Amino acid sequence: MSTREQFRPPEHQHDHFLLTTVVGSYPKPTWLNRARDLHEEGESEQFDESDWEEATDDASRLITHEHEHAGLDVVCDGEMRREEMVEFFAERIDGYEFNGPVKVWGHNYFDKPSVADEVAYDEPWLVDEYEFTAGVAERPVKVPITGPYTLASWSFNEAYDTEADLAYDLADLVNEEIEKLVEAGARYIQIDEPALATTPDDHAIVGECLERIVADLPDDVRVGLHVCYGDYSRIYPEINDYPIDEFDVELANGDYEQIDVFTDPTFEPDLALGVTDAHVAEVESVAEIKENILEGLKVVPPEKLTVSPDCGLKLLPRDIAYGKMENMVQAAREIEAELDAGEIDLDELAQY
Repeated sequence: MSTREQFRPPEHQHDHFLLTTVVGSYPKPTWLNRARDLHEEGESEQFDESDWEEATDDASRLITHEHEHAGLDVVCDGEMRREEMVEFFAERIDGYEFNGPVKVWGHNYFDKPSVADEVAYDEPWLVDEYEFTAGVAERPVKVPITGPYTLASWSFNEAYDTEADLAYDLADLVNEEIEKLVEAGARYIQIDEPALATTPDDHAIVGECLERIVADLPDDVRVGLHVCYGDYSRIYPEINDYPIDEFDVELANGDYEQIDVFTDPTFEPDLALGVTDAHVAEVESVAEIKENILEGLKVVPPEKLTVSPDCGLKLLPRDIAYGKMENMVQAAREIEAELDAGEIDLDELAQY
């Protein structure tokens, strides 16, 4: 049974439905970055913990409503309470410790954590974030979570015999977190595994992690997997065996040169297709995005297509990020209308 129809808005005007959403991150308001600086400076008289909580609540509310105003069917708060996708979770997992920043490229540094002891689950990581966002949102809320394979790969392993063993233990913790999110009402979970794009030969490890993550979840919980740009032919068709509802790919940035990878054999999960380029600071036209959406219809029928940006939008100017979302939603609605009217020949598309 598909988990997708529950996210169709009650007022949806078309028979066809292309689910629209975002991958996760979104540009932070300038004032939130200044508030973070004050918070990290520790000047309690000027900006204490309650001030910081108020600032993040305000930012979460603002961006959630911005996503809704753009017309997205499923929203999130743009990860306003998060800064880095590994550090955020490592700070909340017992067994991790931080020993200072590591230079990763150029003059950029990453506060790469170390796993110094067996990892363990202490307190919920995202439940408060989800409950707040769901409380201010009028549309369904998606929860992005950094996956266990990436959490393991992008950390120093000082406690486990192998990185795979660490990833499997982390997968069990992610499962525990998702169970708590589900109890809080979440029905759309996205696992982010960017590390798989750089080490595709480990697809079997990611598959085992996903099996652990989805263990005992209710049937109505939608689980997506996002993998950033890479050579997808090295993990396809193996991903057809992953226990996921949706596979999210970054193809707009590569002009869909890899779209044929997913046409043989038949693509099994739903396809979440990036139709706007998260790396380009200009807003694509509605017409251009519609052509990109048609690329997805070469792989899956409309009832299995999700439309989103290529990746997180946090590095773009905020007005550009909003323009991309707004045009993306308009393009999806126009494609739906054309499908309803029989103006798009799906059989002809599938022959490409």
